[in-house]
Amino acid sequence: MRPRTLVAVFQLSKADLHDSERVPASTTPFEMSAESDAPRVSEGESTQVPPQKSALAPEPEAASQAALTAALKENDIGSSSDLVNEGQELRTVFQDPVSFNVKHPLYNKWTLWFDNPGHKGSSSAKERRESWGANLHRVVDITSVEEFWGLYNNIVPPSTLPQSANYYLFKDGIQPAWEDPANGNGGKWSIQLPREKHRSQIDKLWLYTMLSAIGEMLETPSPESKLPTSREEELVTGVILQARSNYFRFSVWPRRADDWDVQVPEGEPVPESVAVGRRLVELGRFFKTEVLGYPLDAKVGGGFSSEVEFQSHKDSEKKRGKRALV
Repeated sequence: MRPRTLVAVFQLSKADLHDSERVPASTTPFEMSAESDAPRVSEGESTQVPPQKSALAPEPEAASQAALTAALKENDIGSSSDLVNEGQELRTVFQDPVSFNVKHPLYNKWTLWFDNPGHKGSSSAKERRESWGANLHRVVDITSVEEFWGLYNNIVPPSTLPQSANYYLFKDGIQPAWEDPANGNGGKWSIQLPREKHRSQIDKLWLYTMLSAIGEMLETPSPESKLPTSREEELVTGVILQARSNYFRFSVWPRRADDWDVQVPEGEPVPESVAVGRRLVELGRFFKTEVLGYPLDAKVGGGFSSEVEFQSHKDSEKKRGKRALV
């Protein structure tokens, strides 16, 4: 059985960041290299730098403890009393950011990817598309809350990424490409935000997007939602941040792109494809309201901004239109 999702991850982190947009790191081993497009680790530095100690309020702290208890139980680690009897004190990263001995496992293993195809100096959009795979770098795999914060505290903030650079956070075994079998029949919910106008918000919004992914909040966008029990039932494959000359684009990639306008007569069973379409709508609404923080009826588009819109990968390839969230 895979480790239980620590649903408290998202609430914990948002509560901890209300007063400060980003947890500061004492060092920044990941940096942009002139010889390579990927973030790299400086010599002598470790990528596993735990985050700074959190000053959690009572409710998030209680949620942390509840999540920890569930993680210990479902991974057969034992109880805190078992560790104490063995001469070990139970310490989480929230209590001791340096000498913690318990990790909060994630429901899924995730991989961060990075590329910057424009940095190579390709002369045309066609050349950049053809060389896409060669520019893609697998940065690190993430299996716990602690590994996530070690990564987050030590990578280049998205607000400072150069034009054409991209971050991809995808579930293990899935490449951030249309050609991957998990993405072939899917699409994307996306939004564009003007680069200069929203630069101060980009890091926070990308953080919230990543947290909603690894905390499985995107899979359970409504109170009635239940966590999938298999990879085939999971809807979301990954999330993307793209830096462009005039805007940043945030995207959530689901593995399906079913039509959500199909009407089912009252009393008849809902076909599986229609149920998936409804999940897509719930996902888009959650992305707009809970992750990005916009009211559902807010008009975001204009200039370099776009609404939160959905487009299948097949329609995108054929340059067909997008569907606005309703």
